[in-house]
Amino acid sequence: MSISYMDYTSPNVNFTYDLKNNLFFKKDNQNYINSLSINQLNTLGNFSLLDIFLSTGGTIEPHYHQNASELVYCITGSAVVTLINPFTNQLLNLPITPGQVANVPQGWWHYEIATTDNTHLLAVFDAPIPEVIFGSDILRLTPASVLANTYCLNEAEVRQTLAPITSTVILGPPKNCKQSGPYNNEKRTPQQAQIQQMPGAVQQVRPEQASTQRLQPSQTYGNQAAPQPTGLQSIPQMQAYSMPVRPHWAAMTNTYPTYGGPQASPLPYPAYPGYPVQSYSR
Repeated sequence: MSISYMDYTSPNVNFTYDLKNNLFFKKDNQNYINSLSINQLNTLGNFSLLDIFLSTGGTIEPHYHQNASELVYCITGSAVVTLINPFTNQLLNLPITPGQVANVPQGWWHYEIATTDNTHLLAVFDAPIPEVIFGSDILRLTPASVLANTYCLNEAEVRQTLAPITSTVILGPPKNCKQSGPYNNEKRTPQQAQIQQMPGAVQQVRPEQASTQRLQPSQTYGNQAAPQPTGLQSIPQMQAYSMPVRPHWAAMTNTYPTYGGPQASPLPYPAYPGYPVQSYSR
């Protein structure tokens, strides 16, 4: 529970705010994000939110929040929230429609894709100022030589593939993206349209099948795209890529605070650099 040390008799105390006054990111008139944190509403407790508007295929790029869990609520339209469960090594696709939610635990890698136009999502965080690390920053700031050496890749190809990513993407695909695919200004085939109709049950995929369905990096932003794997076009419902559980990951539940194990110690405080300690506490 959050404890506030605010002087509620102060003339600067705020109880209401219009999110339209705090645009976080805008791609176009159909794809944009407004935000609310304790910086905008000083009476907020230990939570904050993003007001997200997306058209079909609009994607909140892969990322994680190192200091907050995220609850995604669908107001209108539909979307798929995808996350990686680090304890089971599964990639889980979680479709949500109006009135449904998907929960992303703190520190888990995830992303959201709208599957219909006029999708409106509300992402709620259990932190007054959520922190985030975006996949585009990891890709563009990690030297190509390190990626090539670590994963046994061709360094020149890695460098060429990632060169168009020159800034944080946040909401993709970018307006100048010419990559082929079901969401990039093309008429979709019936197989591609199945992505919009994924049911709620998780389908287990055998390891030999999963290898053909994992996406490879193909963002080109104006260049000719590499051929897309056909596995995605044939996925009729949610996928869970099953792999062996790593014992040392399971052991983290007792030692690492992020995973909230029984022996976990409290996270360092304050977790939000630059914000006064007295404004809130955990």
